[in-house]
Amino acid sequence: MTFLFQKTGLCRYSESGMPLAQAVAILQKHCRIIKNVQVLYSEQSPLSHDLILNLTQDGIKLLFDAFNQRLKVIEVYDLTKVKLKYCGVHFNSQAIAPTIEQIDQSFGATHPGVYNSAEQLFHLNFRGLSFSFQLDSWTETPKYEPNFAHGLASLQIPHGATVKRMYIYNGNSLQDTKAPLMPLSCFLGNVYAENVDVLRDGTGPSGLRLRLLTAGCGPGVLADAKMRVFERCVYFGDSCQDVLSTLGSPHKVFYKSEDKMKIHSPSPHKQVPSKCNDYFFNYFTLGVDILFDANTHKVKKFVLHTNYPGHYNFNIYHRCEFKIPLVIKRDSADSQTETCTTYSKWDSIQDLLGHPVEKPVVLHRSSSPNNTNPFGSTFCFGLQRMIFEVMQNNHIASVTLYGPTRPSSQLRTSDLPQ
Repeated sequence: MTFLFQKTGLCRYSESGMPLAQAVAILQKHCRIIKNVQVLYSEQSPLSHDLILNLTQDGIKLLFDAFNQRLKVIEVYDLTKVKLKYCGVHFNSQAIAPTIEQIDQSFGATHPGVYNSAEQLFHLNFRGLSFSFQLDSWTETPKYEPNFAHGLASLQIPHGATVKRMYIYNGNSLQDTKAPLMPLSCFLGNVYAENVDVLRDGTGPSGLRLRLLTAGCGPGVLADAKMRVFERCVYFGDSCQDVLSTLGSPHKVFYKSEDKMKIHSPSPHKQVPSKCNDYFFNYFTLGVDILFDANTHKVKKFVLHTNYPGHYNFNIYHRCEFKIPLVIKRDSADSQTETCTTYSKWDSIQDLLGHPVEKPVVLHRSSSPNNTNPFGSTFCFGLQRMIFEVMQNNHIASVTLYGPTRPSSQLRTSDLPQ
């Protein structure tokens, strides 16, 4: 369902299934008009609660699913700050109060209201739309049947009651709603990754297999009006041209100016300074970075981003839904394979692979030497030709995959995420 609200003559659209990054981009574009936006999330358990954008001056909350980070529910919690209309006719404005009679006139008949005793609210439900009425705003308590509808009380809402909150969602029930698939109107000519599988050979990671989604053929163009799904693979050692023909142009090309992790190398004084700089292809909508060697122009590293709130790079990348096969070596049996995903915690990975021998490298990002990172440091652990960047809440911020080392070189900590 699409929600449109107007402010100072400009229209704003929010559509169920819209990615978080796209909603934030719209708000940032109009930051002079839409102000004081709060980002609400659970710092210790980011997957246990929805991610919320709270538009405090407009009385609106945008609730995003904690896992897929797509818009799930639009809540209007202060109806005095917005004007609302349905089919071109206002049902809430300075001149029109959103009473039960006005709702009935605008939306028509529906099932009787449902009382939630814990919240002391009565809910009037339509498909994809719910209105909540506050009990203490009425002069007398209505009569209801306490044993109706599996314990939920059904009743007729008294005349004159006004809406306290309004919810817009997908489906028949607010409690059971899920974020729908991303609508075609949100693709805007971009390609998104539904999932990313890490391929491996006998020695470690060998490449990526990406299941990609796209629609239309350009920004705002829906010529074919359907989603297309296809798979692509990229490998260590692929040339720059190979990657461009496989994945298309990146959103950004970033050249590494210096190797800040060089000091952790076994022999930093023996490393000859390069006249050229390695460079990244940043694919933001895929949640993937690809590093190319400056001399050979071949893939030497992949970085997969989980986009958890509370990380320095939050909302730069879309979440990469990856699966990484981990080889578990047992003393008394053959090796087994377990899977690490975007939602695995570092403790569970350590239980499978064992604790790293070396202490982690502490990574502290900041935009300049004089700025501080409000989210704190992360910790980088190296195992099986992978570097896991771990947040302080034990979630994985990123996974860096690197190719086999050359016979004459040693593993360098310059492979850490930048």
